[in-house]
Amino acid sequence: MRRIAISAAVSALTVSLGACGVLGASENGGGASPSKGNDITVGLLLPEKENTRYEEFDYPFFKAKVADLTREQGKVEYANAESSAAKQNDQLQQMIDDKVDVIVLDAVDAHAIADGVQKAKDAGIPVIAYDRLAEGPIDAYISFDNALVGEVQGRSLLEALGVSGSSSEKVVMMNGSSTDPNAKQFKAGALSELNGKVTIAKSYDTKDWKPENAQANMAEAIAAIGADQIAAVYSANDGMAGGVIKALEAAGVTDLPPITGQDAELPAVQRIITGEQYMSVYKSYPREAENAAEMAVARVQGRDIQFDALTRDKVDSPTHKGIPAQLVPVVALTKENIKATVVADGIYKISDICTGKYATACTEIGLK
Repeated sequence: MRRIAISAAVSALTVSLGACGVLGASENGGGASPSKGNDITVGLLLPEKENTRYEEFDYPFFKAKVADLTREQGKVEYANAESSAAKQNDQLQQMIDDKVDVIVLDAVDAHAIADGVQKAKDAGIPVIAYDRLAEGPIDAYISFDNALVGEVQGRSLLEALGVSGSSSEKVVMMNGSSTDPNAKQFKAGALSELNGKVTIAKSYDTKDWKPENAQANMAEAIAAIGADQIAAVYSANDGMAGGVIKALEAAGVTDLPPITGQDAELPAVQRIITGEQYMSVYKSYPREAENAAEMAVARVQGRDIQFDALTRDKVDSPTHKGIPAQLVPVVALTKENIKATVVADGIYKISDICTGKYATACTEIGLK
């Protein structure tokens, strides 16, 4: 897989989609003659609601982009599995029965959904894996470079602990769900930075990515290690970071160790401002969702040139090799670049972030 390097420059996140040179091509681009017109139905299957991004960003941006690409004639059939692999299989089957034109799938369980993906393929419905690499005969994949996400988190922890870290310093790892292939990549990326530089005192694969499960895991780690012996916590996402913080505070910790996150959720951004959470990883969900919509429309309309231009990378799943892919860049989110990332990209307004008790902290870091 050709890796896309982390873009530390903010401009990489705010570049317009049109600058890619291939977007908007479903209207006037070249390539194969469209097999379908604008009157298409795109199925969108998202995995859960614990992470607020899916309902607040992914679905709305995806839906709006499909409408724009199809001159308001195309529609999105949407379903959220609410962390249930069985429910998602049923939702996928329903979309097959409804004869949607293309399915964009963010799998709850990448392995369990493989039979459903095969059924869609047999029914002549292309499936694009979104955010998580599903097994089965998918037509394409779009996500962020997940190993790099973990590397960013791991490097950030080392920076918080000191440039080189110390092998004697104890770190707790709060990884994501074992059924999510992304979680394995985040973990591997983080370990590539942390191994040999700190001691991994405890490591957990957190069921369903749920904050309450992370909180219970962290309470167990505190009991085993001792709260004052934990130098830092690797948390794979922001929701779990919130659970980790609750467990530490319940144990009487007032001076919190560095804690990572991912997804730039609003509560996490506010925790970063106050110093409760050290960092998050900002991933441009509008860019991912809109590019996925571009891919889906181009695929179902038979615009092969545009589709190929959007999927210039290749990835392998456990069942298939050389899957066309697009990997979207990421950036470490800290106090220093909140305004230049999530605010500049229109994810949050300063008035959303700097509410109530956060107003003073915002002023102190110049966020106003």
